[in-house]
Amino acid sequence: MTAMEPVIKQLVLKRFRSIPVQRITFDNPTIFVGRNGSGKSNVVSAFAFLAEAMQAPLQAVFDRAGGIAAVRNRSSGQSYPPNLGVRVDFSCLNGSAAGGFYAFEIKALPNYGFAVLREQCRVSHGSTQAWFDRNGTSFRSSVKGLTPAIDPAALGLPLIGGEESFAPVFRTLAGLRVYAIDPAKLAELQEPDSGVALRPDGANATSVLKEIERQSPSDFARISEILATIVPNTKQVQVLKHGKHLALSFIQEWSNGRPKRLKFEGFSMSDGTLRAIGLIAAVFQRPAPILIAVEEPELTIHPGALESILELLVNASKHMQVVITTHSPELLDAKWITDRHLRLVEWQAGATRVAEVSDANREALRTHLMGAGDLLRANALEPAPLFDRDLEQGRLFEDLA
Repeated sequence: MTAMEPVIKQLVLKRFRSIPVQRITFDNPTIFVGRNGSGKSNVVSAFAFLAEAMQAPLQAVFDRAGGIAAVRNRSSGQSYPPNLGVRVDFSCLNGSAAGGFYAFEIKALPNYGFAVLREQCRVSHGSTQAWFDRNGTSFRSSVKGLTPAIDPAALGLPLIGGEESFAPVFRTLAGLRVYAIDPAKLAELQEPDSGVALRPDGANATSVLKEIERQSPSDFARISEILATIVPNTKQVQVLKHGKHLALSFIQEWSNGRPKRLKFEGFSMSDGTLRAIGLIAAVFQRPAPILIAVEEPELTIHPGALESILELLVNASKHMQVVITTHSPELLDAKWITDRHLRLVEWQAGATRVAEVSDANREALRTHLMGAGDLLRANALEPAPLFDRDLEQGRLFEDLA
């Protein structure tokens, strides 16, 4: 398997949802494994938060999430100041920059208010670097003439995202996608839209499929081929128009002495079929996302079809970064999964902890003594000890000059 180098190589979360402080490294694909309620969704929701923050006012982002109190971790502890912080470290950025980082820290204020305390970005361009450092409302940058008017309750990067030096960072963060496909949304009639970005729950899958068919008929045909490996006898998926709305339609064919052919609309199909077409649409949508995070792709999917779902995501990792959450040993049975792909998520003392696998697990996986699925079935997947001095203070920023 030859995957694309991960664009996001490291994520630091500080007092974000159930996570007091955590440094997470990424491979491609990266698989977060943990029990229900361990905080897997909270980890990947950081990607959705970053993408929304690039495209909407920060106040609106918090409002949609239930307010800053719902996003900021509220667990007790004297080691961490009560501020929410995020840092993202990049490798290559849209093929136009060698790498860099982006970080910000937000303080909660009385009456559900907030203020951005600090914001930094550094981007490497060959032998040169571009950076900005925002402290409160003061702003300085290596880019001459860059003096945006800073609102205390707004991030600066969305304001300067069109500037050539920082555009790769802005486009990368805006291109992060998190999916928890809801079959009920695909069973019902959908309102048409541009179809250029699949919604997190798949509520515009019909428009996305129509756009794929318009841009690449071969990709659209490939979608039906992949679906046939997941849902037996299903030969084709179509998008039908019902007045002002769109609906999914599935054609099934089989032979019982003579050829048979039936057409079913989405409301007649199983949850597993609808979730599968939503995942396929997420992978084939155009333009392709920078990163897709798929939550528990095994839900309502027959174990025998999981291999096809995982193959879909592995192939996607050749041209985008893929993140998966799961608690399915059947999904982890894939032979290519090794220690570098796994991150274990645990709920400990009222907080989420993320760690790589233990040395014993690493040895078992590398020597093929046991697979990841076998280790999970045996309740033997163990996290490595956590020791990271930078985490003690939740370090997000650097000295830029």
